[in-house]
Amino acid sequence: MTTLGWRAAWGIARRDLHRQFRGLRLLLVCLFLGVGALAAIGSLTSAIRSELDGQGQVILGGDFEVEVYQRPLTEEETAWLEDYGELSPGLRMQAMASAGEAASPVELKAVAPNWPLYGALTLADGSVAGELPQGGAWIAQGVAERLDINVGDTFTIGTLPLTVAGVIGEEPDRLSEGFTLGQTVIVGLDVPPAAGLTQPGAMYETKTRVRFTGADDPAEVEEALLDRFPESGLDTRTRDRASPGAERFVSRMGEFLTLVGLAALVIAGIGIGLGVGSYLEARRAGIATLKILGATSSDIARIYILQIGAAALAGSLAGLAAGVLVTPVLAGALGDLLPVRAGVTLDPLALLRALAFGLLVALVFAAPPVLRARAFPAMALMRERVAPLGAGSWRAALRPVGLGMAGIALLALAGSPTPALSAGFLAGALAMLGLLALLGLGIRRVARRLPRPANPIWRAALANIHRPGAATGALVTALGFGLSAFVLLAAVQTSLDGNIRRSVPQIAPDYFVLDVPRARLAEFTGLVEAAAPGAAIESTPTLRGQVLEYGDPANPTVVAELEELPEGAWALGGERGLTYSVQVPQGNVLTEGEWWPADYTGTPLVSVDEELALAAGLELGDIITVSVLGVQKTATIASFRRLDWESLGFNYVFVFSPNTLADAPHNVAATVSFADGVPPGLLRQLAVAFPSSSVIEVGPILSEARAILDQVSLAILAAASVAVLAGVAVLLGAIAAARAARIYDTVILRVLGASRGQLLGLQFAEFGLLAFVLAGVALALGSGLAWLVITQLFEFDWLPDWPRIMLVLGAGLALVLVFAFLASLPVLRAKPAAALRSL
Repeated sequence: MTTLGWRAAWGIARRDLHRQFRGLRLLLVCLFLGVGALAAIGSLTSAIRSELDGQGQVILGGDFEVEVYQRPLTEEETAWLEDYGELSPGLRMQAMASAGEAASPVELKAVAPNWPLYGALTLADGSVAGELPQGGAWIAQGVAERLDINVGDTFTIGTLPLTVAGVIGEEPDRLSEGFTLGQTVIVGLDVPPAAGLTQPGAMYETKTRVRFTGADDPAEVEEALLDRFPESGLDTRTRDRASPGAERFVSRMGEFLTLVGLAALVIAGIGIGLGVGSYLEARRAGIATLKILGATSSDIARIYILQIGAAALAGSLAGLAAGVLVTPVLAGALGDLLPVRAGVTLDPLALLRALAFGLLVALVFAAPPVLRARAFPAMALMRERVAPLGAGSWRAALRPVGLGMAGIALLALAGSPTPALSAGFLAGALAMLGLLALLGLGIRRVARRLPRPANPIWRAALANIHRPGAATGALVTALGFGLSAFVLLAAVQTSLDGNIRRSVPQIAPDYFVLDVPRARLAEFTGLVEAAAPGAAIESTPTLRGQVLEYGDPANPTVVAELEELPEGAWALGGERGLTYSVQVPQGNVLTEGEWWPADYTGTPLVSVDEELALAAGLELGDIITVSVLGVQKTATIASFRRLDWESLGFNYVFVFSPNTLADAPHNVAATVSFADGVPPGLLRQLAVAFPSSSVIEVGPILSEARAILDQVSLAILAAASVAVLAGVAVLLGAIAAARAARIYDTVILRVLGASRGQLLGLQFAEFGLLAFVLAGVALALGSGLAWLVITQLFEFDWLPDWPRIMLVLGAGLALVLVFAFLASLPVLRAKPAAALRSL
């Protein structure tokens, strides 16, 4: 028998497509949502990564950076680095700026004349700043407004008057500096010592950037430096990881959003299968006619593969266009957080990947209904309305479905920074599809065996679930995925909100005050209490040190010899805050061991955070050796404590007995909480009386942190909403797909005397039964997936708000019933005579 060629098949296929893809619009909508989400996500994350990689030297301010606390680099360390290129030393610390009666906490950044080694400082007037004049300073716009000063005016840092040389517009290495505790003031490297801010014990950090003169590998230089100075407390960064926090955020957020896009496509795939099945059902007579006229099964397959392929390509291309157009909006929203330029971003690889995902998902879910229609003889197709077709052979679909799933898996794993997570997601999605398919089969079997209710509406609704040709399987899958998407979104959102509320507490001290001279603590307390009677003041000694050894006194573990720190033992690396105390710090709970007496003078002791002890395998009686300003101190572990990380009080992983650290140069930090609000003029009084101290205003910092976290949460909500929209589209498609059979049933029931109210009640009863059963399944599946996202992907605590989740689930159930009602309207309006004549 002669078969149609592809050109002839396309000629027939094209005639059905001229009606604006009528019948395939569900396929178009589903692919538009899924591909659009993946295109936008892929383009945005690719643009940010490209910016981070391409601008690494500018973001870092060099090829290599060395950080150390409370001291500059030694001559030996400096000479070692100078062998690799040009050095630009700098310093960063908190300070107080004042002018007239106004004062403002600032982030003081002292730079060398050759700063920046890469990039340029742009001022607010658009000009590029040259070398900073002697006695001058560049200030942030917020400092200028707070102190009411402008270019040419004078203000004071510590005890040193400075002149405003310009207002900062764009700082080249701002992203690498991380989260700041005040507006920036940039000064010369000689200013902090001249202002009296770097006395022994002062809390500051020196940063030395290196611009390589040769083709040195930053990673090799980093390894060599740490091998050469293993106990110097040096922290390092390279141009390849100029902003680790931003890179980690982009990686995790990009991975999550990609999984959201894939979830939207998986859900959309169900809609594609339903849409294609409904489309082919509407063309049942046409397929039968073509077969009677001599068309082979291969001809039928070619015609409808071309039609569905054209629709899939159109929907995917529309999704790509939408994804590209929405990227500037996302870039603008994240412009303050990440280095991404506004404007249309084109990443051909990301777009091709999104397009491939869409077409492969269309192949996987469209192939079974196409091959099913291809396999049945003409007369069986003619009789399908009154004698529904069987399931057909599933073997024919194995090859296209298997190839499509293999392609999806390869694409997902090849482009993922965490292949294990992507593989787990794909396996979970496949398992979820299988589970819902089995659940649909089980619901039909249970419904068949249940006793018949006396109420005719409920009896008919129960029968509709298991009768031949029932769309129960499709509805269970659509409802299961749709309701699970609602639960997933609510659980992720509420857990993020919970972490935000816990990490950024509503109640916190009004001021943190750093570098209060310990000999003048009583004077500081008196000044604050005089200005604000009833103020709560807490103080603690503050030092910094690096852990050199820990563990068994006879055979301690040397930190410098470890290839990597034990998981969770972050406090063993780099320099950390240290303190000493005569009593258990407020908010801490002693969980094991004993505290030392107030007048203790014996062997130096230390109390350690219980979480660190568990991660590092520490026991009572083990030792901790730290280096404080180059002097080694060894203490015996006397107790473990549980810290109150949820507060903004003082939390130190290591708290020593006073006789361990009291002789080291150090200052005191204090928190101040006011009973009746911050008293006016106190900042200025502190700036005058304690010029070397710095005040951190907690309120504005908390507001900024909440704003950033809310912005991230909103981005996640917007992205996850794509999956919910896909679920809604699929649900509508599942209801629409069964419309033809429902019209036939409704017409028969109306002929037999059923009223419109009874028919509407039947529709509500059927969907209500399914939705009620699936609500529990969706709660388990959605919350389980949300737990994985929150705890494994974002590494946050699992803090869902169950009442809100149940409310969202209830709203989803109500939405299902609303859709059922809307879908009933065209069915109820069907004319019995016209419907019967179409059989």
